[in-house]
Amino acid sequence: MILHDVIIYGSPERKHIYLEQGLIQTITSNRELLEGLEDPLRIELNGAVVMPGFINSHDHLDFNSFPRLGNRIYTNYTDWGNDIHAANGVMISAVKRIPQHLRIKWGLYKNLINGFTTVVNHGKKLEANPSLVNVFQDCYVLHSPAFERNWSLKLNHPLRNQKPFVMHIGEGTDSAAGNEIDKVIKANLFKRKIVAVHGVAMSAQQASSFAGIVWCPASNYFLLGKTAPVKQLKNSIKIVFGTDSTLTGSWDTGNHFAAAIDSDLVSEHELYHMLTDMPAALWGLKDRGMIKEGTRADLLIKEAGSSIYNNHTKEILLVLNNGEIRMAAESILTLLPVDEKKVFDRIRMDTKTFYVKAGIHQLITEILSFFPQADIPFLCV
Repeated sequence: MILHDVIIYGSPERKHIYLEQGLIQTITSNRELLEGLEDPLRIELNGAVVMPGFINSHDHLDFNSFPRLGNRIYTNYTDWGNDIHAANGVMISAVKRIPQHLRIKWGLYKNLINGFTTVVNHGKKLEANPSLVNVFQDCYVLHSPAFERNWSLKLNHPLRNQKPFVMHIGEGTDSAAGNEIDKVIKANLFKRKIVAVHGVAMSAQQASSFAGIVWCPASNYFLLGKTAPVKQLKNSIKIVFGTDSTLTGSWDTGNHFAAAIDSDLVSEHELYHMLTDMPAALWGLKDRGMIKEGTRADLLIKEAGSSIYNNHTKEILLVLNNGEIRMAAESILTLLPVDEKKVFDRIRMDTKTFYVKAGIHQLITEILSFFPQADIPFLCV
């Protein structure tokens, strides 16, 4: 595949990118250099913006069939968890009737449609098909100090290797949330690499004891009315971006990006790095998070002049995973051979039609058979 006439995000010069065997083989400003290649697919993109496929550093893939659940602003995550199970128990039980493998697949499609090509799943290791989105699970997941039994013993288990530990930590605005962070720091006897999810109550001094923080501003504002003090923390620690599940966050990642920018805690440039090269470095993904010859061809391509967060989903033109098209705007699909079009399902979001890797129509039918109230944020066409 050759992507003609694209602008790599942050660079003014138009380029042509040759992809083969799942890798970026050539990036050049000289179109003639690629004219002799016998490649069956050339896509003219007329100044579209190309970025590395975004990395979602925090989601619960099997929780994305839930609506947002919350009845007030909470002081911490345990307060929220206890409340929703007491007040929304019937709803929770109804959603859980959807078989887990269907809920996982729905979570993968959510990430794909929002331009993510890699997602870090929080929870027990899942059997997830990477043909939609790459799922990173090469870490030790401890839910949180409050809900993970024997978490300190697991953290200090002598046979653990160098893989990172990932925990919800400091997800609250009260003293208990801050004390929880100190408790984890004190318990980390072997100085394991810990990535803290949320860290709303974290101070810069505490942050120095962690390998990174996953920032989920939309989820934090919904639950707690407050988010992590990113402006104070970003000079002390790697901060990467996460959406969390639809239990606490919108399906539309554009709303998450807007929450980040509107917080005035980061610039668009900083947000871009929180979605690309910084998480790739934090999770040890050396083959992605950048646009460079020899790296994996996981790419997000948006309309010319696009920003990261304004009308994010509506501006997507292409999502490539391992050099293969997983989603494309209708305007792009008209450029493809007829055989290529057979492997997609059509969906419509607002007034824009997209072609998504086939399977989503059947998946929606199955989900609705178990939970007819499920919110489907687009139309199948």
